[in-house]
Amino acid sequence: MIIRKLYRFEASHIVRNCSSERCKYSIHGHSFRVELFLTADRLDRGQMVYDFGLLKPRVGALIDGFDHAALFWERESAAYKRKIRSESRRWVQLPVSPTAEQLSRVVFVAAQALLDATDKVNGDGSARVHSVILHETETGYAQCFREDAYAAEFGEIRLDRIVWSPAVRKSWPDPRMWDALLRGRRFRNPPVEVQVRAA
Repeated sequence: MIIRKLYRFEASHIVRNCSSERCKYSIHGHSFRVELFLTADRLDRGQMVYDFGLLKPRVGALIDGFDHAALFWERESAAYKRKIRSESRRWVQLPVSPTAEQLSRVVFVAAQALLDATDKVNGDGSARVHSVILHETETGYAQCFREDAYAAEFGEIRLDRIVWSPAVRKSWPDPRMWDALLRGRRFRNPPVEVQVRAA
């Protein structure tokens, strides 16, 4: 079974080395939409793949970190990176170019890492990311599956090379979430009160 959660964010980027003159030389923005698909081998005690509310404090917050941010590749010039950091409070430095394809991979890997680091308490332990669709425009999107997310030929998505600006981190419910994830800290979903009703 597969469930889907939709997220939205507004962000800017430059896509270096592409064929479009406008895209590779000009900062431009998009109204991005992220469709996160989760799957599981069994349903939890609430008869769900995964409770959507449990995504909000970590996965949802992480995706919201892209909102109103300048997204840029770590291979940009030092001058470009300095300018973005000095002129924008919200920015994200990525280990890959911020294309729709690569952003879908970043979301997949980061969401899966957060799920893996979470102690699940309602029988939802088998929930995992199935795929991510990242819409860059109304007519164009990229879809990432597990084999794409971790494909070496597409470039490694190393979480320790994703840098979030202080303003982005401060906007999260837990500003230390990213550092905690990188250090291997476990997160815990809230306890669930089990209610049994007679048939």
